[in-house]
Amino acid sequence: MLFGLDGVEVGLIIVFLCLFGGIMTGFPVAFAIGGAGILSFGIIAALDSAGLLIHQAVDTGSDAYRALVADGVNPSVISQFRFPDLPRVETPVFPGGWEMAMDRNLSFIVNRMNERVFAGQSIETLLAVLMFVMMGITLERSRIANDLLTTMARVFGPLPGGLAVSVVAVGAFLAASTGIVGATVVTMGLLSLPTMLRAGYSPQLATGVIAASGTLGQIIPPSIVIVLLGTLAGDLYSAAQEQRAQSLGCSDALTYLGEPAVVSVGTLFQAAILPGVLLAVLYAVYALAFALYDPRHAPSVVSEDDAASGTPRTREETLTWFAAVPAALIGGAILLGQAGIIGSQSLIVDSFTDASEGASLRTNVSEQCQAAMIDLHGQDAWDTAVAEQQAIADAGGQTESVARTPEEIADLRAELIATAPPLSPQLVTLYLILALAMTTARGIDPTAEARPLLIGLGGVALAFAVDWLLIGPQMTEGAAFMLLLIPTLVVLYGARTAVQRLAANELLRVVFPPLILIVAVLGSILGGITNPTPAAALGAAGAIMLAAYRKLSDEQKSGKLIIQASFALVVMILVGVNFDLRMSRAEVAFEEYLAFAVAQVTYHFAIFGILYSCWVLLRGGVLGPVVRETAKVTSMVFTILIGSQVLNLVVISFGGEHYIQQFLRSFDNEMVVFLIVMLVLFILGFVLDFLEIIYIVVPIVGPVIYGGTMDPKWVTIMIAVNLQTSFLTPPFGFALFYLRGVAPPEVTTKHIYQGVLPFVLIQVAGLLLLWTFPGVVTIVPDLLGG
Repeated sequence: MLFGLDGVEVGLIIVFLCLFGGIMTGFPVAFAIGGAGILSFGIIAALDSAGLLIHQAVDTGSDAYRALVADGVNPSVISQFRFPDLPRVETPVFPGGWEMAMDRNLSFIVNRMNERVFAGQSIETLLAVLMFVMMGITLERSRIANDLLTTMARVFGPLPGGLAVSVVAVGAFLAASTGIVGATVVTMGLLSLPTMLRAGYSPQLATGVIAASGTLGQIIPPSIVIVLLGTLAGDLYSAAQEQRAQSLGCSDALTYLGEPAVVSVGTLFQAAILPGVLLAVLYAVYALAFALYDPRHAPSVVSEDDAASGTPRTREETLTWFAAVPAALIGGAILLGQAGIIGSQSLIVDSFTDASEGASLRTNVSEQCQAAMIDLHGQDAWDTAVAEQQAIADAGGQTESVARTPEEIADLRAELIATAPPLSPQLVTLYLILALAMTTARGIDPTAEARPLLIGLGGVALAFAVDWLLIGPQMTEGAAFMLLLIPTLVVLYGARTAVQRLAANELLRVVFPPLILIVAVLGSILGGITNPTPAAALGAAGAIMLAAYRKLSDEQKSGKLIIQASFALVVMILVGVNFDLRMSRAEVAFEEYLAFAVAQVTYHFAIFGILYSCWVLLRGGVLGPVVRETAKVTSMVFTILIGSQVLNLVVISFGGEHYIQQFLRSFDNEMVVFLIVMLVLFILGFVLDFLEIIYIVVPIVGPVIYGGTMDPKWVTIMIAVNLQTSFLTPPFGFALFYLRGVAPPEVTTKHIYQGVLPFVLIQVAGLLLLWTFPGVVTIVPDLLGG
């Protein structure tokens, strides 16, 4: 053996040295990874051909091995790590020669490229990366970050440490709109660092809070890290649980787990919300605590514009219009929903009966699988499933779905009519949003005339009364629209005044448009309305229109066309939700033809608005750099994906992946295994970008960490937060180098390192909190059914 090491160990060292050396040369990482794979394969093949690489494999033909199997030990857990005394046999690392390994690798590479890059199931999700990148770069180039920082500084500046808090708020905002760590850190460094230094902030606090806030893009959705991790986590978790189930004697993962072994990017977005918010809150709390402890280095800042701007309002007015009234409106709607006054008015009756539900667990399994399921779910759960299955058998078996008779359908429809709630949730939601806009506008300027807003609120009450008293579940959409036309016009009269007053407020004018875009993108994903790819397309289109409106405002030109196109898009969505637009049906009502025409007109006008926005940005010299930067980033992502597949297959070809997994599985406690993996990922985060770690390391360790009892959502979010921590940690954290590149000369590297250390400790504390309270990760997906 070479240097007294196992041949597979030598091979792994060669791969790591080739990868590290390729990256350190300064050659583009996307190509260095693939080149490292080819170079390491050539070195390992040469050493193997020379007989220098010998693998000490467990002798599966020995009596000791057969005795272990006879004692019931699963062959998949027998390894040289768990049973070091087993007889060994010497084999080359390439059992069939390097020629066969290369032939297999070439075939695997073609198949994997087809599955994961060109035509596989994950390609649709990967397309979301392109559009999220475009969304983020567009918002960055449109100077929206500058407006946000200026406005937030005016809001939080009078507080001790207020500028630092504003940087955290804007960092979280940009993270939710861009998801690109490097761009966020650079933008925040250029815009806020000089301002904080001029205000008397210490370089340590200023650089620390900027670097930490910039890395929130790693975790706050729509994070590119989570998108890429999610595409792998779903495959790894499904395959690992399938293998786990079969190794325990069960037919498949569904039988063993009692639920499908799936995890999606949308579910991971849901899981990432609270951890991201938690970290942002911890950053802000530290900034406030620092300011209270040492106010000289984190002073409050009040500009002359702040003192002279804004409409004065009393504390009672502020509490009334910004807290009490919104709470009353939203709470009232929730209570009405609980009381059954607000609810679905759908009269759709399924033509077939529902099949009876089966037992909570499958009980027709082997004794070995039964023991494994009892160990996983508990004896009580198994006994309950057995009782459920017995009840089904006593009732004559599981009832199949059968067609309902016309009389049954009519009776069920009549029952739905009789029990239908008086208020529609769609109508209540729409008018409630308009009412909140009008009450907020009243709070913005309490001294202005209240009559238009009161008229609008009266229109809201009138619309609710019309819906309750005159509109029933059997009424057509067209008739309901005509009845609501007058109340809606009254509401819009008040809403018009509300919009004008809200637009006069600088904070709302700056924050509201990108906030609406973020809510639209994340809301459609978190609410289960669509998957990340269409949501990313909506985000990219919205960012283009927002940037174009900003460009026209800078040129002192009207942006009404873009606003009208945005409203057309909203109208199109509302029409599509409330009307059946399938024109190929046998019977189509007049109002449905009218709704189809409205949808067509608004669709084409929205498309025209997007194209006009592209022309504005192209003429202004913004679209070209955005497209080039988007192509550059996404090309890098896909090239790294291809290169990492080459490197992974090299590791697989000489048994490196199997060797690492056997080592990890030799630990009986899966939490110990996960800690080891987290430590390795943390260290690798110093020298590798998150893309290399996701595509090179996670596929190797994934079958182990996703193949146990740990929740896959929790595992994935912990990995993302861990990578975020390594991005901050001196001396190699990537965020520190991004910030060092844009910091002024008086800010030294020592200042950056000192400033970021408290935030590294906060990250570690956040990891410990997520470790101790995993419900922080899982509560939102559980509530939303993710």
